[in-house]
Amino acid sequence: MVPNIGITESNRQAVVTELSKILADEFVLYTKTRSAHWNVEGIDFYDKHKFFEIQFEELDDIIDSIAERIRSLGHYASATLKTFLSLTHLSEETRSKNDSHGFITELLSDHESIIIHLRENINFFADDLGDLGTSDFITGLMQDHEKMAWFLRSHIR
Repeated sequence: MVPNIGITESNRQAVVTELSKILADEFVLYTKTRSAHWNVEGIDFYDKHKFFEIQFEELDDIIDSIAERIRSLGHYASATLKTFLSLTHLSEETRSKNDSHGFITELLSDHESIIIHLRENINFFADDLGDLGTSDFITGLMQDHEKMAWFLRSHIR
């Protein structure tokens, strides 16, 4: 059944298209954070292993909330790695050195990139597509990423 929530089908489709890109970014960042958790080495191994675990668990919750937002708009959430890689603006990187500083620097850059992308879409969702709910939703996501970025940034100062 098509949702009757005051947003046209074409606008809901446009929202879902953008949310699918955000979902892809989140999944790639989740995977990179999990990789940091598994592969970090060095004197600070245990501390950073636990730190990255906290972060990937937060990202897992974010991923679920985005997929549920897409479903609440009457569409299906993409859930294949191929689709995620085609939609993300983040890159997968192969590391030659698995130190915490390198992982943190890379993850921080990705969080900041997502923050900028979310910030650019807040008014687009509200003003252009008439979806204040998704605008509010991604404002919350942006705040979550700002906090995660702050935690990462604090490790390298």
